[in-house]
Amino acid sequence: MSRSGHDASFTGHGLHHAAVEALAERILKGTYGEGDSLVMTEVQAELDVTQTVLREAIKVLTTKGLLDTDERRGTFVRPREDWNLLDSDVLRWKLAAGVSSDFFADVLELRRSIEPAAAALAAERRTDDDLVALDTALATMGATARDPVLLVRADASFHTAMLLASNNRFYAQMRRVIVPVLVQRDRDVLAADDAFEHPHAAHAAVVEAVRNRDVDGAYVAMLELLDLSAREQP
Repeated sequence: MSRSGHDASFTGHGLHHAAVEALAERILKGTYGEGDSLVMTEVQAELDVTQTVLREAIKVLTTKGLLDTDERRGTFVRPREDWNLLDSDVLRWKLAAGVSSDFFADVLELRRSIEPAAAALAAERRTDDDLVALDTALATMGATARDPVLLVRADASFHTAMLLASNNRFYAQMRRVIVPVLVQRDRDVLAADDAFEHPHAAHAAVVEAVRNRDVDGAYVAMLELLDLSAREQP
């Protein structure tokens, strides 16, 4: 990440962002392991940044739970259970570093506790605009069943629209956690199984229940959809 390679448009903000990304990558991939104290001069040389830029990058990663500092240990990597996986950057770094099947299983458990309830609320509270978003995602899903890239996008749009249709601000925010993992999971499943058929009918059943304001039906239909997902985990 040599500064000599940057053009004039690569500002201090760009250097700061690049330092955060590079340091996070090293932590998530285990170059700097849990509990390791960072030798600041070595890290500064590796990233080829100033003390000021490195200090600011450490502040960012401290707020996200990856790093901490005390007088005895200096700056050190916090245990993985302290990393804020609900932070969109940390989740993105985690997915980029690679995740195991148990990670997807944990997120599926989270989805089972949230998405059926969100679908039930959507059945009660959905607007006409919410239905348009759901119908559009569903139609795209059916039309792009053999295009992996577009299918992944349609699935992400569907689950985003459903969480938003709950008209609950906290469920709506959960799309920032659920959807990136869903996208990675879909990509992995599609890459591993050329014969994979997207459960369009199961998605359609959820939308139909929401359209009919069938609260219990929407809850059950979403739970059944997630049960299908459980059988197709990468």
